[in-house]
Amino acid sequence: MSEDNPDPAAAAAAPSAKRPVNKIVVAFIGAILLLIVGAVVFTFKFVGDERERSLQEWQVRLSIVADSRAAAVNDWIEQNFTYLREVAENASVQLYVTELVEAQAKGTAAVAEAAAQAQYLRNLLIATAERTGFKPPPAVGEIAANVERAGIAGIGLVDANGAPISSSPGMPPMSPAMRVAVAKALEGQPTLIDVYLGASAQPAVGFALPIFGIQDTGTKGIGAVIGIRLLGNDLFDRLKQPGATEKTGETYLVRKEGPTVQYITPLADGTPPLKKALTLDTPSLDGAWVLEKPGGFAIKRDYAGAEALVVSRAIANTPWVLIRKVSRDEALSATDTRLTTILTVFLLFLGVISATIFAVWRHGSSLRALEAAENFRIAAERFQNMSKFMRLVTNSQPTVIVAVDGETKYTFANEPAAREAGIPIQDMMGKTMAQVIGPIKAQAFAEINKSVLREFERQEHIHYFEAENSPEDGEPEIQVIKSVHVPLRGDRDYPPGILMILDDISELTRERRKNEKMLRSLIDTLVSVVDRRDPFSANHSIRVSEVVKCIAKEMGADDLEMKTADTAGSLMNLGKIFIPPDVLTKTANLSAEEKKMLFSSHLIAADLLDGVIFEGPVVETIRQMGETWDGKGPLGLKGEEILRTARMLAVANAFVGMVSPRAYRDAMTFEKCCSILLGQMETRYDRKSVSALINFLENRGGMERWAHFREKPEELAA
Repeated sequence: MSEDNPDPAAAAAAPSAKRPVNKIVVAFIGAILLLIVGAVVFTFKFVGDERERSLQEWQVRLSIVADSRAAAVNDWIEQNFTYLREVAENASVQLYVTELVEAQAKGTAAVAEAAAQAQYLRNLLIATAERTGFKPPPAVGEIAANVERAGIAGIGLVDANGAPISSSPGMPPMSPAMRVAVAKALEGQPTLIDVYLGASAQPAVGFALPIFGIQDTGTKGIGAVIGIRLLGNDLFDRLKQPGATEKTGETYLVRKEGPTVQYITPLADGTPPLKKALTLDTPSLDGAWVLEKPGGFAIKRDYAGAEALVVSRAIANTPWVLIRKVSRDEALSATDTRLTTILTVFLLFLGVISATIFAVWRHGSSLRALEAAENFRIAAERFQNMSKFMRLVTNSQPTVIVAVDGETKYTFANEPAAREAGIPIQDMMGKTMAQVIGPIKAQAFAEINKSVLREFERQEHIHYFEAENSPEDGEPEIQVIKSVHVPLRGDRDYPPGILMILDDISELTRERRKNEKMLRSLIDTLVSVVDRRDPFSANHSIRVSEVVKCIAKEMGADDLEMKTADTAGSLMNLGKIFIPPDVLTKTANLSAEEKKMLFSSHLIAADLLDGVIFEGPVVETIRQMGETWDGKGPLGLKGEEILRTARMLAVANAFVGMVSPRAYRDAMTFEKCCSILLGQMETRYDRKSVSALINFLENRGGMERWAHFREKPEELAA
């Protein structure tokens, strides 16, 4: 056949010969497309996971603020109940109301006789209202006239029938809500009168507490005390989070009022309290959602209709719910921008990689194979060099560095590990820890390694082992080893393992214990010098040290605080060595200079010890032990500004001083000491420290344990 008319069979066979090549190309392209689709799906999933992680972080941040502000609001409510409780538990108030109840049963003459005390009660209510804020604001711009102003705030007393007994000026008349609160209070239940608009169109809130009769053990009150106060900055400022950096962050209180959500506190847009109310069926309204599900976290719309991240907390024993919110744009704008950038860059990267793959494939499989082989050779060489470098680094360390798998078999060891084991590094590989370092140490390390692999988190531990060369007679020598366990992820060729860094700190531990023993001995010597100069103060420092440790333990102090309080209690009287013995043992008529000398002896002790290095703030604890909670101490520190160890030490010192006999008086009873400390709580002493001491005395056997404190010294008892 001629070339112009080719054989049909041959023409048909020619295309069929190319089909295997086309199939390979199609399969390769399909694999690339699947890879790209998978990468895109993974990218979108990664972006979504990052966004969820950002939301979780904001939930934690907002929850911390919400918990803090809810606690502040609860403290404000409890503070107001405390103010009224002072009135309700006042002995004169209880006596007057008791006499009034009895007078109502006896007749008019008796009532008139009891009414003679009314002026005292009115003065008491006025003073309490002025001090605690249960009073109307001062009149501004009013014309003086014989016209009584409508009552808007004050404190009042009512009897069991709800009839007024006495009140401070400005106390509003009894309203239905107040009568309901009085009825609940008479049943023994402290009651909150919810926020309302008073006569002056200003928001007010009330509190009611029962008054019980003297020596009355019943649960019903014979009267009640009611306090009405205007809502103001004393509450609103508690909603502001100190240190908050969010520009749109805001905290406010809401409640359900019929079919609406009412905003109780001022809003950032300038809306006054109780002036904004939105219907409960407003779509995605934050207030409606938190009233239905208090304590949750969600993205909702705030009162202005803007999307916001919202958390809420219910305020105990009130219909109020606290909302902490931040604008979604402020909270997530940076995250959205970052994730969008990541998504864009990743998709572009995928496009570039795909184009590169196609270009490389078209360049030829043989060339790719040669290039891959060369790259593998270079990588292997780099890995070998890196391995040599890492082994050189680990061998230069004085600590033992090894790696083991889940079955405790060695996969790596440095030269210090081989020297300690007494065998070459290559002989350690593949053996278990029990075969190399013995079963006792191996078991201790293996238990930790199991936990590290299970939780996949780094751990540090201190181990105490009996040294192999311990003497047969006498106290055994202890080997102390600090171990660091780092999890190692596995790969295709190696299972997961643990990198162990073992540091023998036995010598350091022995030196530390030796120094601590020397310091303790020096402290005991100094204490004995002080005790010999005043027989009535003998053992005072030791007893204070014992008491302050018990207080610290009750308050959950850590080891450093316990040690600091113990040492400070032992050394606080060191300054008395400069006080003449005749002043220490003087029984009466101390001069002002002598009193000042005794009172400031702890400052002398602090100055003497100023250059000594202690593990904790011992010197500052001694220097601050004379400070008072209200800031009237010699250094002017107050409240939480005073070290907690100093606050605990002040209570322990006062307790031991009162319960111990002195040259000028006998020992006080435990009950009287507790009464004095309670009376000076939050003026002179820290409430938590006093509570911890009293709890130990009453519930931990403290009275029996310290009963000997009240005994006179033997040399003076006769």
